[in-house]
Amino acid sequence: PWSLFHHDARLRRSCSLFVRQTRRQAQATMELMKPEFCKYAAELAATAKAIATPGKGILAADESGGTIGKRFEGIGVENTHENRRTYRELLFTTPGLNEFISGCILFEETLFDAAMDGTTPLVDLLTKQNIIPGIKVDKGVMPLFGSDGETVTQGMDDLGARCAKYYKAGARFAKWRAVLNINDESGATPSPLAIKQNAETLARYAVICQMNGLVPIVEPEVLMDGKHTIETAQKITEKVIAACYKELSDQNAYLEGTLLKPNMVRSGQGCATQATMAQIALATVTTLQRTVPPAVPGVTFLSGGMSEEDATVVLNEMNKLKTVKPWVLTFSYGRALQQSTLKVWQGKKENESAAKNELIVRAKANSLASLGTYNGEAAGGAAAAASTFVAGYVY
Repeated sequence: PWSLFHHDARLRRSCSLFVRQTRRQAQATMELMKPEFCKYAAELAATAKAIATPGKGILAADESGGTIGKRFEGIGVENTHENRRTYRELLFTTPGLNEFISGCILFEETLFDAAMDGTTPLVDLLTKQNIIPGIKVDKGVMPLFGSDGETVTQGMDDLGARCAKYYKAGARFAKWRAVLNINDESGATPSPLAIKQNAETLARYAVICQMNGLVPIVEPEVLMDGKHTIETAQKITEKVIAACYKELSDQNAYLEGTLLKPNMVRSGQGCATQATMAQIALATVTTLQRTVPPAVPGVTFLSGGMSEEDATVVLNEMNKLKTVKPWVLTFSYGRALQQSTLKVWQGKKENESAAKNELIVRAKANSLASLGTYNGEAAGGAAAAASTFVAGYVY
């Protein structure tokens, strides 16, 4: 009874002591929740928040030499170092790009490369526009032995040393892509083994990055290859993302200093009934609500083989939804930002200005979509409606 508490001094002192102890324990718990490498914690959180600035997203320009060679092949451009440098310099010197792009993911060659003047680091062209440089740190997928054709991502052995080198070169965030497949409707794939191995690897990568000052983008991509329905895709994607956050928690990742780069939840490419843009948006946001902690500042979607316009429209539909979304929902597009730009450029100097304009049109469209205010302004782009799907996509 309240009267007993009011008159019993010992009880009051005991309760007061309990409250103080509880507060101290809570404070200690909060300190434990911070990474032990706390010298980077504030910087990690600030970088992640800056990348997830509302109305801005990421330009993924981290194609390997082989992958960009395939893109160049489609426009009749030889895959040489000079042409790769010229193309990336075109992207990075686009006037006004920083109005819509907050970060840019680079391949290692680009991070350490110089512009055509021979002295200016390419990375400086980004920082000059206040665009945060990032770096792809994984080394591609390898067979996951003991599984039925599934994969796990490699690159862990020297990751700490490479991250330190990348930070020194100016990178402030990183990306590691895990690839999972839905081969049928039975639920056999992705297997528990593949989910577990890829989640553990993503979490270990994330903590190693944070130890070295890089914000890790966690990218568990469930491929759109297959004949599965959107319902199956949602079920699997929820399972995969939930496993990732369980591992990130177990390995003491600092969630405020991370970003997520998932696939949008879609019907398989070969499914007879394709989900609408609105259905994709709802399934994707529902999946995130069920799996992603609110401490994560931003979700930067991959386009997953969708056309430029479809990737923009679905992002817009997600941001139009009137529901709980504690994270910024934005883009981290490669093909869905560059396809029209490449088609216009054609490797010709006289086309550079027009190519830059295509990039701005597409970047602005996705900026508007990340705010839920896109109205089809970029639908007429040079390759806006063309699919970017590549079966079993690797890069």
